[in-house]
Amino acid sequence: MKKRGLLSWMLEFAGRKRAYFGGSVLLAMLGVAASFVPYIIIANIVGQLLAGNKEWSFYLLQVLLMALFWLIRTTMHSCSTSLSHVATFTVLGGIRKQLCEKLSKIPLGSVLDDNSGSYKNIIVERVDSMETTLAHIVPEFTANLILPAVMFIYIMTIDWRLGLANLIGAVIGLVFMAVMMAKSKGGYELSVQKTKKLNDTAVEYINGIEVIKAFGKTGSSYEKFVTAAREGADVFIDWMRRCIWPQSGTMTFLPATFLGVLPVGLLLVKGGSLTPGDFITCIILSAGLITPLVVAFSYTDDLLKVGTIFGEVTEILERRDMERPVELTRKPQGSDITLKNVRFSYKEKEVLHGVNMEIKQGEFAAIVGPSGSGKSTIARLIDSLWDVDSGVITYGGVDIRELPLTWYMGQIAYVAQDNYLFDLSVKENIRLGRAGATDEDVVNAAKATGCHEFILGLENGYDTVAGGAGGHLSGGERQRICIARAMLKDAPVVILDEATAYTDPENEALVQSSVAKLVEGRTLIVIAHRLSTITGADKIFVINDGNVEASGKQDELLKNCELYRKMWEAHSMARDEDEDAPALSGKEAAHA
Repeated sequence: MKKRGLLSWMLEFAGRKRAYFGGSVLLAMLGVAASFVPYIIIANIVGQLLAGNKEWSFYLLQVLLMALFWLIRTTMHSCSTSLSHVATFTVLGGIRKQLCEKLSKIPLGSVLDDNSGSYKNIIVERVDSMETTLAHIVPEFTANLILPAVMFIYIMTIDWRLGLANLIGAVIGLVFMAVMMAKSKGGYELSVQKTKKLNDTAVEYINGIEVIKAFGKTGSSYEKFVTAAREGADVFIDWMRRCIWPQSGTMTFLPATFLGVLPVGLLLVKGGSLTPGDFITCIILSAGLITPLVVAFSYTDDLLKVGTIFGEVTEILERRDMERPVELTRKPQGSDITLKNVRFSYKEKEVLHGVNMEIKQGEFAAIVGPSGSGKSTIARLIDSLWDVDSGVITYGGVDIRELPLTWYMGQIAYVAQDNYLFDLSVKENIRLGRAGATDEDVVNAAKATGCHEFILGLENGYDTVAGGAGGHLSGGERQRICIARAMLKDAPVVILDEATAYTDPENEALVQSSVAKLVEGRTLIVIAHRLSTITGADKIFVINDGNVEASGKQDELLKNCELYRKMWEAHSMARDEDEDAPALSGKEAAHA
């Protein structure tokens, strides 16, 4: 598939405001025309002075005309940049909106392959850094290229030899620019990579600061951040060092129109083929070429920057979506879930090797197995967070890839082991489970999952703000609120992916009991590490190294599955040791 160009993306992001860019360019061109007139007037004034005109009224009128056209130029510039800013902020908003929408449509694995700091850096800082360039490059870059072109054509009509003489400095400057571009190749891209690495390292350092301090790794962890910062600085310094001399040559010679005009003009005047008046006029017009050229070519770095950032943005936007229909054309019959010869890979490594499972509507199914065996992967595939590589997952007899994603997501209430709360009140975090739920519904869900008492004990009860990622609450409290949110969703299928990992035994029993009541008539899938919590499951699937090693009820597996028997014995032994462990003395507790 042919990749779309930068302009195509910009017009799409601009949406209904795309005409503002056109209006901005038009106003900029009018401003260019207005700014060109004063140079003509000055040349005319010089010509009249040389001709001996001493009428003060004439010169006063000329000066007033210059002031008028300068005012017109300033007004056009202000209006032009105002329009371009409106369009630019629309573009930036469109980019961020599409990026966020895209992340919700692509497979979760594609998102998790990259560091969260990278996405934050692209969506916030990198996109924001384009504002100045986009807002000014359209009107100003355009205007500052058109103005010298118009002046050059006018000089050519006066004397073509002086017109060509203006290009002598430009030719030398372009040679320096070619050298600069060659030396700059890859420099900006490498600086972007190092900046992203620095950003990711900073996010990792901040998120892990508690562990770093607890284990005395402040020095080594900080050194990693310092190294990333030093590498980033070295890239910029090396890049600038390579380009400083050719860039200086470019900025020195490119606008140096007098380098050719003055010697050539003097020779022509001396030879009698050019009048002094025309020579002075050309000098004035040549001086008008300098500032626009300097401004125009000062945007070259910004153009490279925008191109690189758009490359990062479009790389995400052009990723393959999870293919799902827009409308429900075939309604599932019931909520049976079946996996048929399902295979799935993380990048190049296959982690599920032809998994077959069947979970009937209303069953309590548990998935157990050693760490890294593929339990959570199966849960996420059922929840359609990824697409299978091969095989099929059906819901009510229909391939889930044939169901609209939003519709299917409404059928699953998923609680992961790494649960997440938003920086909202506890009440609103629970209400996210079902839009439009009443306060009474929220409280009932909290009571059913054992949250009500501890929520009332919070500073502001249900109105207590959970903090960023639920940081104001403990891990167990966050989990129970997430379970309450899932229960409030009232979905036909509930998936608990080790969702009670951080709850104490008393509350875990309460949650399991509440779940049993709330999922009556629904399908419950539990990914469990505490085997005592799933002894009453209708069906237990034992996963080992990406395969279903056995399935059945607790008693059957204890008799027929050696792996499950060993897991049960290890779990029972650990539980007995916890119960028999002696209480610590005050001194020991203090040391602990």
